Amino acid sequence: MATSSRVRAPELRGRRWLNTGGRELTLADLRGKIVILDFWTFCCVNCLHVLDELRPLEEKYGDVLVVVGVHSPKFEHERDPDALAAAVERYGVAHPVLDDAEMATWQQYAAKAWPTLNVIDPEGYVVATMAGEGHADGLARLLDELIARHGAKGTLHRGDGPYVPPAEPETVLRFPGKVAELDGGNLLVSDSARHSLVELAPDGETVLRRIGAGQRGRTDGPAGVARFTEPQGICRLPAHTAEIAGYDVVVADTVNHLLRGVRLETGEVTTVAGTGRQWRSTVDDHAHDALAVDLSSPWDLAWYDDRVIVAMAGIHQLWWFDPVKRTVGVFAGTTVEALRDGPLPDVWLAQPSGLSVSADGRRLWVADSETSALRFVSDGVLNTAVGQGLFDFGHVDGPAEQALLQHPLGVGALPDGSVLVADTYNGAVRRFDPDTGTVSTVADGLAEPSDVLVTSTGEVLVVESAAHRLTRLAPGALTAGGAGTVTGDRHRTERPPTDLAAGELALDVIFEPPPGQKLDESFGPATRLEVSASPPELLLDGAGVGTELSRRLVLNDAVSSGVLQVVAQAATCDAAAEHAACHLSRQDWGVPVRITPDGVHRLPLVLRGLDS
Repeated sequence: MATSSRVRAPELRGRRWLNTGGRELTLADLRGKIVILDFWTFCCVNCLHVLDELRPLEEKYGDVLVVVGVHSPKFEHERDPDALAAAVERYGVAHPVLDDAEMATWQQYAAKAWPTLNVIDPEGYVVATMAGEGHADGLARLLDELIARHGAKGTLHRGDGPYVPPAEPETVLRFPGKVAELDGGNLLVSDSARHSLVELAPDGETVLRRIGAGQRGRTDGPAGVARFTEPQGICRLPAHTAEIAGYDVVVADTVNHLLRGVRLETGEVTTVAGTGRQWRSTVDDHAHDALAVDLSSPWDLAWYDDRVIVAMAGIHQLWWFDPVKRTVGVFAGTTVEALRDGPLPDVWLAQPSGLSVSADGRRLWVADSETSALRFVSDGVLNTAVGQGLFDFGHVDGPAEQALLQHPLGVGALPDGSVLVADTYNGAVRRFDPDTGTVSTVADGLAEPSDVLVTSTGEVLVVESAAHRLTRLAPGALTAGGAGTVTGDRHRTERPPTDLAAGELALDVIFEPPPGQKLDESFGPATRLEVSASPPELLLDGAGVGTELSRRLVLNDAVSSGVLQVVAQAATCDAAAEHAACHLSRQDWGVPVRITPDGVHRLPLVLRGLDS
């Protein structure tokens, strides 16, 4: 946490306000309240984690605290005001949101990472800034301090805040996420914003039953009692496995960080993996008791390699889950958020959100949303079919090495070996043909498609999430005549690089335990640092894992630019408690660097943000 003394908060300026009943807010309107500015963008799973971390604080401190979401977009689609309004409803954002489409407030507050939090005291001064997630405990302590201080000064005003909830339209589904086919052609849909599952008739419209009470929560039990929180992926188990496991379907209960099992005959829901706590640990290659391990935003599921593969979007990995042995483990990824192929598990992914298995069972297709990439696992190796990196996106068809997607969330393998992609932020369904190595557009004008299902009869259903419905593609859409070629805009999210000198570089990760905590070495070293680079040739020395937060690196003068990937974590515990709670602070940086003669020889990073 970085603190500042008596720095006046810049005014909040943007295109418009949401969740205020049409009122435009100023900092003067918020004087007397403690304000948390949450800089977020709705594609970012870490930002979604922070939304959920803030909910208990908003409830506990509601009469003195106002959270303001400052939406500063990464992707072009996120600049669309209608898309932002849909996201605010989809994720249950219950506080005012400033549409910072031109990044004006982002720049005024010198934000450098999604998410970033700024705390403003009742007199209008910035008193703390923190980047990343996992700050709920530190925020609670800071809020208590500010309440005591400003209560004594008479500058704290209690009462209702400026939030005005929007009206919810009546629709059968509300922001559905994923769909699976059941016996007889019925469809099981994750009705994410209504926190339940809906079984539909084969027509995709007639509701047969709802599984889940429809409110946020985490409750096992009968269909009408059970509770989910923003469920997404659904995986039907093979019959023999289902018989042994005692349930037929596995559901990614995303915001609860759980996997749930559903017995279709009765609708009974049970928790089958996860503790409900978000994963904040170290990566290992061991199998773990499924109910004793933490997960992080599981987003989609697929049956592959005789196990359930889990797209663990929250930590940029794929995991596996064995319903018979009741164990889980890491399948692919190191938790570094980037694009790197190779043998499993030492690869990089970025918020994988969609899975599908080829008809012959040999290939696992992956929608890697934050790299706008289509990737696949085959013979123990991760490959990229389409996609160029974290900050390159667009709507461009043609040869796969030139084609671009924009934050895809779903995939559906076709019987001929090709694959359909729910190209979410382009509002399109795209097709990649491995035989020709080309990408085409088979449908567009869709409202944030989030999944594609190829049914047993060969029909193609699209979960049109922001339109709250399932949509069938026309029979001719997949033919050569039905597909189109789009040459749209190419986009790149530019981040200013840090100029470094070739040769020796001192990397210093600065960490200060939050108020009331101390470093915890009861289970070994309290800190951990992992360093890598893209391209790998950028680093001549210093890559790897260690326990010191400072390290000597050697940069290659033959490489002009690249990205330093730094992952740091620190274990702490409560300093003055009889039964001290344990905490883990963790941050993942992708630092764009440029090698120049005038560059610096030291790179300081703060374990809650980049120190410029």
